Amino acid sequence: MIDGQRAESSMLHVDMDSFFVSVELLERPELVGRPVAAAHDTVRSVVSSASYEARRYGVRSAMPVARAKQLCPELVLITPTYAKYRDASRAVMAIFHEFTPLVEPLSIDEAFLDVAGSMKLFGEPIEIARAIRERVRERTGLPASVGLAATKFVAKLASQRAKPDGVLEIPPARTIEFLHSLPVEAMWGVGQATARALKSRAIHTVADLAREPLPALTRLVGAASAAKLHALANGRDARSVETTRTEKSIGHEETFASDVTDPAVLDRELLRLSTRTGERLRAAQLEARTIAIKVRWDTFETVTRSRTLPEASNATRRIVQTARELYAALGATRPVRLIGVRAEQLRPAGSEPAALWSDDDEWRAVDQAVDELKDRFGAAGITSASLLKGRDQVVDPRSLEDPGAGPGHGDRS
Repeated sequence: MIDGQRAESSMLHVDMDSFFVSVELLERPELVGRPVAAAHDTVRSVVSSASYEARRYGVRSAMPVARAKQLCPELVLITPTYAKYRDASRAVMAIFHEFTPLVEPLSIDEAFLDVAGSMKLFGEPIEIARAIRERVRERTGLPASVGLAATKFVAKLASQRAKPDGVLEIPPARTIEFLHSLPVEAMWGVGQATARALKSRAIHTVADLAREPLPALTRLVGAASAAKLHALANGRDARSVETTRTEKSIGHEETFASDVTDPAVLDRELLRLSTRTGERLRAAQLEARTIAIKVRWDTFETVTRSRTLPEASNATRRIVQTARELYAALGATRPVRLIGVRAEQLRPAGSEPAALWSDDDEWRAVDQAVDELKDRFGAAGITSASLLKGRDQVVDPRSLEDPGAGPGHGDRS
């Protein structure tokens, strides 16, 4: 490897096509070829996955179901069954491991594979890519698209352009040619705000981005983003496949069945979400340096706020106190559609030098006692008294993403 570039296209990105819908169609073959979406048929639900026939009408994952029906009146909705998707994912990932031990799952329906060490057994990377795709189809009945390149970034771009149900190889010698033809929005980390900033300096393509002097780019998007974008635009990406995943954040969020304005209800929800987040942190023996909240108003506008703690913590009381203060700082009086709490900048519990005295010490003792009681008697019967008051507030769980998938793990393929 030279300057982040391999000598062959041995980095693969395998992405399942319309994964949730494809799994459902195995049992509903009469719907093949029709516009189909995996979604609950409720007013506040969103599309989890859409067939390519539905996408021709503009239907996309994360789109409100009501909007999807407007775009495609013939749309067929299938109630998502997340247990089936997890089973299918496990089967697909097991096939990947038959070709290489170097598999990095990115979500329930995609993974990076490093096949450089598999070529003596299975042939050239393009042959391996085709064999994986064929074996997945043969064993599971599901379609997959595969991108091959010398780097992770280009392999992922290639898989998107191979869809649906195809294979695309970008040889190392053609990496720059391929990248520079793309719009700047194709870059990782370039959202609407960053794209506007770049275009204000006439940076419209990846080629423009690659030519932009790094100091000028730094002034536009900051030092960290500038260095990353400039390297990727010039074909440099030295990241390897990571076979073990470290959670970068832990959190929970809820979408309300009806928009909420009652401060007491929102406060109880922050307590409930913080409690669940703290329990997961302690179960994973992790602590967080940053606590964040996410709020979506009735207009679908979404805001996030975060605060870095003086010391890492997994104490429920610290999490809820910080979440409440962050929400109060919004000065909000608008109806709330969704609210969430997230712990970020995770590290192993006890990895930081302990303070001589901490407010969290007493809270940790309480958390430990409650955790032990829940382990012994079950979680259902043990909760905060404050939460008992809020049980009449209805939350529509069908409008949520698969709780087992985690952030960013939905079906976008």
